[in-house]
Amino acid sequence: MNLNKVFILGNLTRDPELRQTPSGQNVASFGVATNRMWVDRSGAKQTQTEFHNIVLWGRLAEIAHQYLAKGRLVFIEGRLNTNVWQDQNGQKRSRTEIIAENMQLGPRFAAAPDRYAPSQSAATPAARNFPEPEAEILPEVQLDEITPAVSAGEEDIKVEDIPF
Repeated sequence: MNLNKVFILGNLTRDPELRQTPSGQNVASFGVATNRMWVDRSGAKQTQTEFHNIVLWGRLAEIAHQYLAKGRLVFIEGRLNTNVWQDQNGQKRSRTEIIAENMQLGPRFAAAPDRYAPSQSAATPAARNFPEPEAEILPEVQLDEITPAVSAGEEDIKVEDIPF
């Protein structure tokens, strides 16, 4: 059995570009930067940034184009695909991409989309300052409205009697 599965969580390095194939299918592409951080033997913090090419098809491409922007956090699940070709000079070229099969958007913010624009270069996406996520206010609900007492034979077990 073989497995080709990739999971990345990072920030977009550019806005998604939406195109259509000649057959009319949507395809979007963008870059994602991920950071690896560690402490070296001397105790100094080290950071290594990797850049990934992402390709999405169909409805996933439309969603990415509509909701994602440069600097936004995104989780991508997909598979690796490497294309090899010869350029105009006869040189062998290759490009490795992640073909997204699933995508989860990062936190939503109350601010306008232009607030997501990076304040620093794309080479250091983790150093950007993002506004706090918008808090969702839920109505208060009494516990006994949700979970009434459960009858277990001769005794009644109530939520208040459970020790945890």
